[in-house]
Amino acid sequence: MSRPEEGATEFVVGDEAGERLDSWLAGRLGLSRSRVEKLIEDGRVLLNGAPPRKRDIPAAGDRVQVRVPPPAASPMAAEDIPLSITYQDDDLLVIDKPPGLVVHPAPGNAEGTLVNALLHAVRDLSGIGGVLRPGIVHRLDRDTSGLMVVAKTDDAHQVLSDELRARRVKRVYLAAAWGHLPDDAMLVDAPIGRHPTERTRMAVVPDGRVARTRFTRVERWRAADLVRAELETGRTHQIRVHLRHIGHPVVGDRTYGPERQRGITGADRIWAAGLSKRVPRQFLHATELRFTHPRTGEPLTFHSPLPPDLAAAAEWARGQGRE
Repeated sequence: MSRPEEGATEFVVGDEAGERLDSWLAGRLGLSRSRVEKLIEDGRVLLNGAPPRKRDIPAAGDRVQVRVPPPAASPMAAEDIPLSITYQDDDLLVIDKPPGLVVHPAPGNAEGTLVNALLHAVRDLSGIGGVLRPGIVHRLDRDTSGLMVVAKTDDAHQVLSDELRARRVKRVYLAAAWGHLPDDAMLVDAPIGRHPTERTRMAVVPDGRVARTRFTRVERWRAADLVRAELETGRTHQIRVHLRHIGHPVVGDRTYGPERQRGITGADRIWAAGLSKRVPRQFLHATELRFTHPRTGEPLTFHSPLPPDLAAAAEWARGQGRE
């Protein structure tokens, strides 16, 4: 590799010839293929001194020059918001998101988000898609706490996103569900899509996208279960929708389960009211995250215990007796 002129980097194709230019160059630059395609479209890549096509296949001895502009500043503001960072290296970080924190700016939440916090806390972002910003690989709802992986480089973001789509990123949650599941372990395989009449909600619908969640009962409380939920797919609100679908919505879920507590009768009704008072938000926490490091190939596993608000509610539930 040489630098023939200021601002340009030159590669000489060797024995690895035979790959499409966009894929070949992405691997050498540590950028996503879509980012390299944009560089080619913008005239920032030359193959033997001439503008190439992304599907061109360089031969051994060919020279590829590329000018990668510095990432543009993010239009989002950096904000000093406390973050719990579980792990960090040059490629990614794993954070333990607190409840109440929205992941990404959106209408109604233009600031005070996780992205704003990351722009302040992380100083070595290399840019995602040409913009100096963190790469959000997957999201958690505002009131769901727990582990998330965030990419710091374009290449890491592409690899982790591909791994997520291939269902090789394992995400495990702890949830409290009203009532008692019919079995100690069960698979809910039910398609999820937009609710037919309430467009801000999701629902199990015949024409929805494939959605599968494995549930395992961890503890049986008086009128609720503490369950472990492992996602096999990653649909919006998947755990909450699946638990509602089987008649056991998440405790504290104001969107998918507020009426379920009213169906609990007798002495259990008083117990359920006591639990509700102690659960300030939906009882859902991302407790385990497993994936392969996008650059080194090392298997990584992270754990997060229940945060104080949910841990206190669970301790109360255990102390009030079980069936």
